[in-house]
Amino acid sequence: MKPIQLHNPIFQTRGVRLHVLPLYLNDPVISGNKPYKLKYNLLDAKKQDQHTILTFGGAFSNHIHATAAACKQAGFKSIGLIRGEQTLPLNSTLSFAKKCGMQIEYLDRETYRKKTSAEFIKKLHQQFGEFYLVPEGASNALGVKGCSEILNDVNSNNFNYICCPWGTGATLQGIGLSLQSNQKALGFSVLKGVSQLQPGLQNESANFQIIGDYHFGGYAKSSPELIRFTEEFEKTTTIPLDPVYTSKMFYGIYDLIQKGFFSPGTRILAIHTGGLKVFPVTF
Repeated sequence: MKPIQLHNPIFQTRGVRLHVLPLYLNDPVISGNKPYKLKYNLLDAKKQDQHTILTFGGAFSNHIHATAAACKQAGFKSIGLIRGEQTLPLNSTLSFAKKCGMQIEYLDRETYRKKTSAEFIKKLHQQFGEFYLVPEGASNALGVKGCSEILNDVNSNNFNYICCPWGTGATLQGIGLSLQSNQKALGFSVLKGVSQLQPGLQNESANFQIIGDYHFGGYAKSSPELIRFTEEFEKTTTIPLDPVYTSKMFYGIYDLIQKGFFSPGTRILAIHTGGLKVFPVTF
C-alpha cells in the first residue's frame, strides 16, 4: 500500500512533509489495524484447536465489529462481552456483530472491570465452556506481533516519525518494534489521563512517545473545534476520518507542525487505522 502525500501551506512554512498510510483501504469489512491485531490471535486459536473466540468491548467498539466479521470469515463461533446495559434496538455495531453470528452478552461496568482477573475468566469458562480469549482491542503480545508488520510493504526508512492513534497501545508498540534506531513512533492518545502502555505491553525501547494533549476530553469525546477540523480535513484531502481515533491524531499532527515540534526537513508518516465511520459495511 502506497503512502499518500498531503499538502498544506503550514507544511511548506515549517519545512516538513506529511504522508498517510491509508490502512482503511486494505479491506472493506475488517479494515485498518484490525487485521494485523487479530491475525496471530486467530492463528493461535486454530493451532490450539479452539472453535470459539471470546472478547470484550464497548457498544460501539471497532474491535467487536472486526472480530465478529473475522470470526465469521475464519469459521469461528464468537462471543462478545459488552460493557454496559443492553439498549434496544441494537446500534449498528452490535447489529452487525449479531448478523455475523456473534453471541452478545452484557456486563455491568463494575463486572467489566474484572475482565482480566483469573477468577473472573474461570467463571466465564464455567458459563460458556471452552473458548479462546482475545483481550479488548486484541491488545496482547500477538496483537503487537501483528502490528509490527504494518510497515512491511512500506519504505518506512524514508520517514523520521511514524504516527498512529493510541488507545490500548498494541499498534504503537508493534510499530515501534519495527523501526530503525533513528526513527520514532508517536502515539496520539484518545484517552484522558493515561500516558502509559497497558500492563504486558511495556517496552524498554525509547523509540516511541505518547502524546496526551489531544484527547478532547476523553474516549469518544469531541468538541466543535475538532468537528470543524475533521470537516475541513475531509474536504481538502478526500480522506475520511473516524471521530474517535484518526481525527484526533491528525488534529494533533497539524497542531504540532504549526507549533514547530518537528524540525525542518522532517518526514512524517501517519497511520490511518480505519474506523467504523469509514466503512459502515454489512453482509
